[in-house]
Amino acid sequence: MADSRGTYPSQRRYPPELRERAVWMVLETFEQTGNRAGVITRIARQLGIGTESLRSWVRQAEVDGGLRPGISSQDKERIAALEREVRELRRANEILRTASAFFAAELDGRRPR
Repeated sequence: MADSRGTYPSQRRYPPELRERAVWMVLETFEQTGNRAGVITRIARQLGIGTESLRSWVRQAEVDGGLRPGISSQDKERIAALEREVRELRRANEILRTASAFFAAELDGRRPR
């Protein structure tokens, strides 16, 4: 079942506090040791998080922090909102186009010939 945000519950498996804490732990370990090998896997196991989930959270945090090129979370949210708006506007335009064609046909049928 989808929740009110349109996402599936399995996509919201980890609370935001756990995500923040896990990402902070990984970035802090990177900074302290200077080594990236195995850090994400080790911390993911310690916290009971999927390794690839943590890896994607860290990657996105690095993008948001300007440490890695990519689209920031804020930009992704803005793009998604604009795409929703465009879909709704296109839908409204199609409704208006259909309605205007209907009424134009009605008016043309009433003209005397």
